[in-house]
Amino acid sequence: MSAHILNIEDDSAIRTMVSVALQRHGHTVHSAASVAQAKALMSTQNVDLAIIDWMLPGGSGLEFIRSLRKNPQYAQLPIIMLTAKTDEQDLTDGLDAGADDYVTKPFSPKELQSRIKALLRRSTDFNDVSLINRGPLTIDLAAHRLSSGQTEVELGHTEFKLLAFLMQHPERVYSRAELLDHVWGAGTFIEERTVDVHVLRLRKILKPFEADGLLETVRGAGYRFSRS
Repeated sequence: MSAHILNIEDDSAIRTMVSVALQRHGHTVHSAASVAQAKALMSTQNVDLAIIDWMLPGGSGLEFIRSLRKNPQYAQLPIIMLTAKTDEQDLTDGLDAGADDYVTKPFSPKELQSRIKALLRRSTDFNDVSLINRGPLTIDLAAHRLSSGQTEVELGHTEFKLLAFLMQHPERVYSRAELLDHVWGAGTFIEERTVDVHVLRLRKILKPFEADGLLETVRGAGYRFSRS
């Protein structure tokens, strides 16, 4: 699956390494060393996915992601954040800003390609026209939309995929490893705590709609979504 990928990284060695690795997989890579360069590229080139470094000259990657999510044109753009930060709070901040996934430095090109492949696959999923209703939530798989009553609930790609999978299989308990296989894709190089971070983010998003309790932790086993 080839794609046009925006690679924003101020370190020239890492930028070149990422570009060469992705080109070997058939992707077309558009590289930028700063937020300003990225904006200039995006004004003339459509991209299918963006890889954004956290620390950038002319504005942080975190703030740039927030600005992209406020723009309807890029609200659903798959985004991977590159970061040397490994604290759970930092990772949560990245997801809260709108990143769909993160890769911590140092990383392998093989791992990055697996993450890209999984995100691109998820961005074209859900051609089913069915609606799923669970408690106060309604998920539209075809429109890639979650709502509670008349209110649309904003979700990133990964949160949508995770929630949709669990809502499609209510009351069944899935381990973190099983969720990684089903949601992120078998064979991807992602730590199991990634699931925990996304579950915490989902609960935070669902809490104002009194639906966070539907996403249950089963101690020693994993997670399940309640029918009501």
